[in-house]
Amino acid sequence: MFNKRGLTRLAATALTIAMIPLATGCGGASDGNATSSDANDVKSQTVKSGTLTIATGQPAYSPWVLDNKPESGKGYEAAISYELANRLGFDKSHVKWVRTSFEDATTPGTKDWDLNIQQYSITPERKQAVDFSPSYYNVKQSILTRKDSKYAKATKLSEFKPATVGAMVGSTSYDFAKSKVKDDIKTFNDNAALAQALDADQIDAIVLDTPTAKDMVKENQVKDAMVVGQIPGSDDPEGTGFVLPKGSKLTPTVTKALNAMKKDGTLDKLQKQWLAEYTTDVPVLK
Repeated sequence: MFNKRGLTRLAATALTIAMIPLATGCGGASDGNATSSDANDVKSQTVKSGTLTIATGQPAYSPWVLDNKPESGKGYEAAISYELANRLGFDKSHVKWVRTSFEDATTPGTKDWDLNIQQYSITPERKQAVDFSPSYYNVKQSILTRKDSKYAKATKLSEFKPATVGAMVGSTSYDFAKSKVKDDIKTFNDNAALAQALDADQIDAIVLDTPTAKDMVKENQVKDAMVVGQIPGSDDPEGTGFVLPKGSKLTPTVTKALNAMKKDGTLDKLQKQWLAEYTTDVPVLK
């Protein structure tokens, strides 16, 4: 028989044992990584069970994706995609990459991918058709021209009023070009077409996000090009996020994982690794 003291000790021991699994389970969920149970749920919610399908552009540009090979994990967007996949419970062999156009990803309708990443700015208009993750980067816009252009030495936005300025259709670059530079902006389907137009003297200048603009110069996509400067007030207010199909069951899990990546410094670390050389030493236009 047990006396009262013995019964009290037995009850306390039983309570401690009962609480051990609960404490272990809570620890796995709080750091933004999926528990084994969560991971199984996530894997059953993807468009192809057991595989995370991520879409990007064709082509995908540096420094976001190096050498147009997102499967390499090199480049800022490729790197954060694999980090996110890992936190959702997918190893690299269970990530599949597909390609879409920039505009198609944010139109209403059924999607054949789980995530789409192409520097999509988070906007109220796009949110009507798709879901977004939290922001993984806030970009600024820059103006690029050729070194022999009469606009190469410009220090003010007003100097570009007579210029023929181009930007990619449907992009935040176009929105800022139209609102900050001039009303009449020529649109192109992608950055490759923009580069070709500038190279052929069909336009005088291009508006691009700063990392892409600096990479276009670095890779000599336009002969003798230069970044004139950043557009003041062009900080992306909501930032850029992963696009998910509207009402995706993955949205809450992806949101939790991205917030954890931001909180634990992972995003800052990857930005320094992949974007630092593309965002420094760019003057701001007046």
